[in-house]
Amino acid sequence: QVQLVESGGGLVQAGGSLRLSCVASGDVFGLNVMAWYRQAPGKQREFVAIHTNGDSTYYATSVKGRFTISRDNAKNTVYLQMNSLKPEDTAVYYCKSVVRGSDYWGQGTQVTVSS
Repeated sequence: QVQLVESGGGLVQAGGSLRLSCVASGDVFGLNVMAWYRQAPGKQREFVAIHTNGDSTYYATSVKGRFTISRDNAKNTVYLQMNSLKPEDTAVYYCKSVVRGSDYWGQGTQVTVSS
């Protein structure tokens, strides 16, 4: 089993910044993709950013240029630096990892951006 624990969420004003962290633990041998998703109230969970084991990164159009995903393989940790936050970024942010073909999700961390 793989456990993912997110942290770093909170309340911030529009234009502000937050940095989310997600630590993977447990049977992480073969850890490949690490990614961030988010789910706003009343909406479906959506893709935010992904970091592959080969150091490739991809972003949702809505966050490109404002968010940066990075990864520390030695710590099995993925980060999401979020700048120029907007009220529409308000959501629960979830970390996802793929380990030997299986998906694992964290419990989520709330990000609230006030206008």
